[in-house]
Amino acid sequence: MTYTYNYGTPSAAQTSGLALGLGFVIAYVVVMLAICAFSIVVAWKIFTKAGKEGWKSLIPFYNIYTMCEIVGVSPWWMLIVFVGCPIVALIPILGYLASMAATIYFGILLAKSTANAFGKDTGFAVGLFFLPLIFGAILAFNKDKYEGAKPMDDIIFKKK
Repeated sequence: MTYTYNYGTPSAAQTSGLALGLGFVIAYVVVMLAICAFSIVVAWKIFTKAGKEGWKSLIPFYNIYTMCEIVGVSPWWMLIVFVGCPIVALIPILGYLASMAATIYFGILLAKSTANAFGKDTGFAVGLFFLPLIFGAILAFNKDKYEGAKPMDDIIFKKK
């Protein structure tokens, strides 16, 4: 049995497959950039609606700190989630579960407190937790006003 290899120019099927793959990659990048741009606009609008400067929504970690200030959540949660959880997660199984639970609790606390701060109910907080871009856009572009920090009762950092 003899094998022949063609090292010449690619066939039409090969070039069309390459073009199709490249088209999908370009379409994916364009869609992701559009989603990123939209999320920046949404965060900027929420911050300005709450009386904070919009540029604060662009800086990583500082945007979460500012959001904690807006909704009245203790910023110590950021230290727990971003520093403590990765360290605790090194403990097999229980450490990972504890860090995951702390991260989920912080997300729920932030979503519920954000909904409360803008006069929304628990159902809206569930939407903010599971579909943050959609419900964040609703929050950013509707006519509701920022009512001030009304944090959810935090079982770790209780207000005195």
